[in-house]
Amino acid sequence: MDKDFFRRDAITLARDLLGKYLVRKYEGEQIITKIVETEAYMGIEDKAAHVFNDKRTNRTEPLYQDGGCIYVYLIYGMYHCLNISANIEGVPQCVLIRAVEPVSPMNLISQNRYLKNYDELSSYQKKNICNGPGKLCKALKIDKELNFKSILGDELYILDNDEEIKKSDIIESKRVNIDYAQEAKDYLWRFYIKDNKHVSKK
Repeated sequence: MDKDFFRRDAITLARDLLGKYLVRKYEGEQIITKIVETEAYMGIEDKAAHVFNDKRTNRTEPLYQDGGCIYVYLIYGMYHCLNISANIEGVPQCVLIRAVEPVSPMNLISQNRYLKNYDELSSYQKKNICNGPGKLCKALKIDKELNFKSILGDELYILDNDEEIKKSDIIESKRVNIDYAQEAKDYLWRFYIKDNKHVSKK
C-alpha cells in the first residue's frame, strides 16, 4: 500500500484495512496474515484515545506522525498492541489491529504463539491463535522494537488482497475494554469481517 492509503481518517482506514494482508519479516522469516478486525481511534476528541485532550508525550508521539507510522504499546505490562497512525502529520488518529487470520507458515505462527506446531494444537488453541491484539503480536513477533517505524518499511507492512470485502460483510460494533471512555464507549468504531472465526469477540 502507498502512503496516501494511510493519510485518511481512522474510521475509513479501519474499514479499508479489513481483508488486507499484514506481513511480518524478521530473521529471514516471513509471516503472512489477513486483517479481520480493527478499531478506529479518532484523536484528541476521542475519550478512548491515548491522545485525548491532545495528550502529546514521548509515548504517543508516533500517533502525531504522518499516516503509516507504527505505534506499539504494552497493556497490563506484558501484552503488546499494534496500531498504525492515520490521517496527516499533526492529526493523531490511529487504527488498532485487533485480530488477524493466520495464512502462512502455520507452524511458525503456532511456535511463536504456543511453542508447538500447528497440528499439535487443540481446536480451541487454533481459534485463539491470533484473535486479539496481544495474541497476534505474540504470533507475529511484534514488540516495541517496531515502535515509530514505518508500515511502508520491510519489517512489517500491508499488502493488498484481490479478495473484495463487501460492505454488507463488514460489521460495526462498540470498541472493546474502554468502559472508562464515557459516551465514546458506545461509538461503533470497531469493524470486523462477518462470520470470520478469527475475530476476537462477536
